Amino acid sequence: MKLNNYLRLALVGAIALAGCSKKGPASATNPGKYSSTTGIEYNTEKGMAVANFKKIPEGPGLVFIEGGRTVLGSQEEDVTMTHDNIERTVTIASFYMDEAEVANIHWLEYLHFIRTDSAEEFYKSALPDTTVWARDLSFNDPYVTYYLRYPGFRFFPVVGVSWLQADDYCTWRTAKVNERLASGGDSKGGKGGLFGKKKDKGAAAGAEGTAGAAGALGNGKSTTSIENGNTLPNYRLPTEAEWEYAAQALVGTQEVGNENQEEKRIYPWDGKSTRNAYGRKQGQFLANFKRGRGDYAGIAGSLNDGAMITEQVYAYPPNDYGLYNMAGNVNEWVQDVYRPLSFQDVEDLNPFRRNGVGDPADKYDKKGYQSLIDDHVRVYKGGSWRDVAYWLSPGTRRFMAEDSATATIGFRCAMINAGSNK
Repeated sequence: MKLNNYLRLALVGAIALAGCSKKGPASATNPGKYSSTTGIEYNTEKGMAVANFKKIPEGPGLVFIEGGRTVLGSQEEDVTMTHDNIERTVTIASFYMDEAEVANIHWLEYLHFIRTDSAEEFYKSALPDTTVWARDLSFNDPYVTYYLRYPGFRFFPVVGVSWLQADDYCTWRTAKVNERLASGGDSKGGKGGLFGKKKDKGAAAGAEGTAGAAGALGNGKSTTSIENGNTLPNYRLPTEAEWEYAAQALVGTQEVGNENQEEKRIYPWDGKSTRNAYGRKQGQFLANFKRGRGDYAGIAGSLNDGAMITEQVYAYPPNDYGLYNMAGNVNEWVQDVYRPLSFQDVEDLNPFRRNGVGDPADKYDKKGYQSLIDDHVRVYKGGSWRDVAYWLSPGTRRFMAEDSATATIGFRCAMINAGSNK
């Protein structure tokens, strides 16, 4: 008799525990059927609509960059005597970044769609400046004609693109990817609708901050919107801090369980050399850069870094985050307005320099030709095919007017890790 009572109690306890474990505490992916503050049932006529949510959709071309604490700043001797990138300890939240630089084929795709969907004026404003290859004392004329459009150059990084053009591309890409999600496709590929009518620049690109395609039908049951979690956040240029952190890729040097960061890197790889120190490719350069005066690639029969100008975006080994060409090939635009850095000007969580905050432009004598700094110059980083090895170090930084372009600057996109505190 007692045994039966014990068994009955044990069974009731097991059922109760199973019910608790199945329900669990409320979370973003399991908010429950009822509001935990009002008790009102969700998704009813009187209740608030709460969509099913599993995780952020996967953005094409992106890799996850796990954030954390690091020391930003130049790891090289300040040979330019600018003193504009002091070492500072900061924390960078996790984010996503393109695994490779935006290539010519991607920009041609952009031109294809905006020629269909946008005003002719905007299409013309999006054309790269191919004359950046032209030099008075060099025969680079073939690159002016062929570099952007010839099929052999498809996966070479797009150049001749200003910061403003790169920023417009990010906005268009956000709208286009979310348009695919709205049409019922996934963010990686498949069929999706196109913009059907001629639109102006803003309509074609999508209003920044809306995450694009809001209000369009998704799977026939819910609309695509930020609240439903079925759109991607904005593609954008990475901040300088994000870019530098991702280039360091110190995750590859960190031992599990050790909270001390005991390793540093001059370049996005281990060691003090720009050459591969191991294996069959020992002695080969790890990036595309200018080796010395007049030496861009080595000698015939042994073209070490393999490129007189740019190289394909997947050339050279990726760093420990899986990012290609975070040193060399082309410099890359980042979001930040340029200013010299000091501890007083830096936040220690997700630092970013925006317009109109401290260190005003009127302190710099640009009108008197004593300075090149104003609120329309942007930072670029990474070194290029035309730069010496000094600029391959992630901590080095330069700047240029946001409406200017060269044959040595390209870009890649980034995206926040939405819905996460890491």
